[in-house]
Amino acid sequence: MTSSRTDLIPLGRAPRPTTGPDLAARLHAALADELGGSTDTTAVRVTAQVDGADVPRLEIDATGLSVSEPQPSRTRSGRRGVPDGEALERTPGTIAVALLEAHPATVVGVPVDIRAELADVPFSWVTGRDGSLAVELVEPAADAPVTGHVRVAVPRAQLLEAVRTQVAAAASAQGVTVTQLDVDLVSRGPRAVSVVADAKLRKGMLSASARARATATVDDDLVLSPSQVEVTSGNPLVSALLSVVRGRLDEISRRRVDLAAQLPPGVRISDVRLDVGDEIVLTVHAA
Repeated sequence: MTSSRTDLIPLGRAPRPTTGPDLAARLHAALADELGGSTDTTAVRVTAQVDGADVPRLEIDATGLSVSEPQPSRTRSGRRGVPDGEALERTPGTIAVALLEAHPATVVGVPVDIRAELADVPFSWVTGRDGSLAVELVEPAADAPVTGHVRVAVPRAQLLEAVRTQVAAAASAQGVTVTQLDVDLVSRGPRAVSVVADAKLRKGMLSASARARATATVDDDLVLSPSQVEVTSGNPLVSALLSVVRGRLDEISRRRVDLAAQLPPGVRISDVRLDVGDEIVLTVHAA
């Protein structure tokens, strides 16, 4: 596996931690650095066990963490770890059980409830020629797979309000005012969802309405298929402008994405489920 600065989690100076509290403190500092100095990470609790090069258990509880727009810290560029060609030693290890929880954390104003538990996660301790220490995540092999499950839940109303805010900001940057935006999600089964968005837009003296819709389905072979992707407008001028992108939308409708093929050989997704109600809940199982 070819490593880069972004593959590595910096852990300060060598030698590697020999106790759980030392590893936990270094990981907490790395998280704070990654999120930037403007994010308060005191709510995050990290506990770890260390057994030689292995980590029998690692738990991160991010309940109460609030992330808005992370800003790089002043030291971040100098703590990104060991670049290729500067690694003095790599020592393989395994995280027997990795647990991430947040009940909830807040991301850009949206409460996100997370529980992720993975088993047999491979990694390497990387010691740099300059005496720095980092952890490098390693792709799992087919004969040593990572197993576990992930559940992510967000309140539907608050997620859609965040989407409206982001869309309005993006449109404003282009000189377009979104005077109204209604977004609706409809469950079409445990692996299918339809999205319909109605917007009223204004640019200068021109006002118009537009509707966008799409359906996404994941089949039993974990192939994602978009369908019914379209954008329409009751305004003849806007409709004519939209005709330019309809060919692109037709291309998207024909596209199929094999989700299983995008994963390393050692990660085999056995089930994906998306439930849409008062909460939007994504559940993934790896066998």
